[in-house]
Amino acid sequence: MIIKNIDWIIIIIFLFCLTVIGLIASRKGGKDSSSYFLSGRNMPWWILGVSMVATTFSISTPNLITDMVRSGGVAQNWLWWCFLLSGMLTVFVYAKLWNRSKIMTDLEFYEIRYSGKTAAFLRGFRAVYLGFFFNILVLATASLAFLKFAAIMLNVNAVIVLVVISAIILLYSTIGGLKSILWTDFFLFIFAMLGAFLPPFYIINSPEIGGMSNFFTHEAIQGKMNLLPDFSDPAMMITIFIIPLTIQWWASWYAGSEPGGGGYISQRILSAKSEKHAVGATLFFNLLHYAIRPWPWIFVGLASLILFPDIQSMIDHFHDVPAKYIQNDIAYPALLREYLPSGILGLVLASLVAAYMSTISTQINWGASYLVNDFYARFIDPNASERKKVLVGRIWTISLIVLSIILALYLENALQVFQYMLMIGAGTGLIYLLRWFWWRINAWSEISAMIGAAVFSVVVIIIEQSYLIKIDENTIRLFDIEMNLAFWDAIKFVAIVILNTIVWLVVTFCTKPSDNETLIRFYKKVKPGGPGWDNVVSQIPEEESGHKTNRDLPLGLLCMSLGSIAIFSLLFSIGHFLYGNFMYAIALFILFALSSGYLFKAWGKLFD
Repeated sequence: MIIKNIDWIIIIIFLFCLTVIGLIASRKGGKDSSSYFLSGRNMPWWILGVSMVATTFSISTPNLITDMVRSGGVAQNWLWWCFLLSGMLTVFVYAKLWNRSKIMTDLEFYEIRYSGKTAAFLRGFRAVYLGFFFNILVLATASLAFLKFAAIMLNVNAVIVLVVISAIILLYSTIGGLKSILWTDFFLFIFAMLGAFLPPFYIINSPEIGGMSNFFTHEAIQGKMNLLPDFSDPAMMITIFIIPLTIQWWASWYAGSEPGGGGYISQRILSAKSEKHAVGATLFFNLLHYAIRPWPWIFVGLASLILFPDIQSMIDHFHDVPAKYIQNDIAYPALLREYLPSGILGLVLASLVAAYMSTISTQINWGASYLVNDFYARFIDPNASERKKVLVGRIWTISLIVLSIILALYLENALQVFQYMLMIGAGTGLIYLLRWFWWRINAWSEISAMIGAAVFSVVVIIIEQSYLIKIDENTIRLFDIEMNLAFWDAIKFVAIVILNTIVWLVVTFCTKPSDNETLIRFYKKVKPGGPGWDNVVSQIPEEESGHKTNRDLPLGLLCMSLGSIAIFSLLFSIGHFLYGNFMYAIALFILFALSSGYLFKAWGKLFD
């Protein structure tokens, strides 16, 4: 066997402790739909923030980061680092708006912001589209990573292992709902982070690399460690830096990084006991998610280039692993298998199982909340009792995980799925930002944006399938034109964003806005402020309009800017410290401290 008895013992003890924690926390977690999906709306910022981080730490995340580092170096992480901007916008502008709305799910937003049958249709459609189809794709991506992990680390059937772990997840998540998930996430996050920081130490100090000094001077990673892309390479600069920072962060919808918040992020925000706790939770999440967590995986990704310089070297080495699983993203579990000693390997394996379980438990509860609250209880059985809603939620929870396992058997690559998800959401993000601050946006705006993104994405996929020829790992031929693969990815993304934005803007001005009664009721409840509501505010008595909130938007944008500077500074300060560039590390840490100080001074004014 690849792993020893001590490793199995550690994994079994971990699973036992997790199950006990989940069952203890499940008390009163299923007494009604609010408890099952929002944990009674009384949770503190720290446990919600940790839960957000634990959820985004999927077992596929180390694989994805490794894939990026191997494909384009450390700088390719700007493809997701850019989402810090939308994350900080959620922290200081949108978190308190979500919390004020007091809705059950973010899809319920549609019927307090928009009016008529189109609003109801949009809510129901999104419930099925996101809660079922899109959610299954996300779940299947995580399950694919687990299958690869089990295939390379164990000598047992990977599907059987996946089924056993999924059964344990269902045991506590179906009984206790979100409350069980939040407390198990806290345990899972601690375990997962411990397991993330151990592998780089053992791998870099292996005889094949010989320690940090040999690691940093090895020719295989020269040019791969840069935190910024090579600006002498226009294609690389545009595709992984300029477009992500100028367009991608606000234009694209992606689960966990929705512009303005949404999905399981808004579920945690709505579970907070107050606006302050909602803001604190999302800030804590962004700090851990972007500044602290990536570095262990980045170092393993760099080390993999020394030990397995290409895919063929892994195929030649791992004869017992199915060839379809061997892509760049499998390098992470491959190094764990080869270079971690017994006992430590068990801890790390348990941490990856923890990462998988935290993601799956949240996704199935979140998806079930849509399918119950926004589809079943809204359209099928509006008079359903709380007990029946919880029962239906449990049925959907089981169904989602079963179907996602089946789909995972047909997927091959995590980065491929990530890129298609970004493309399908291209051009919709701006609506999710503006709908809070511009009264003119209506349900048809969102419907047209979803349809436009889907149609344009399908056209692009058809073009790729029919006319795209891959010459090598980085070069393609399309309509007899050779170009860099990353450059083509950028072109198609920007084209979809532009075309889709034109579509939904035209539809917005060609359709009627929501009725005045709905708009006035929404403004008085949420008080978003800003000039985009002047037309509505003029119809509300001054004592009811909440003019004080008009200063919240510019102050929130200032806090967003300071927060982004602070977290980027800390991210790169840690990176330069690990690289041994201490002067850069100190300078960036000072910038982090200064921007953080100004941030907390400005942040306090939001709640005056």
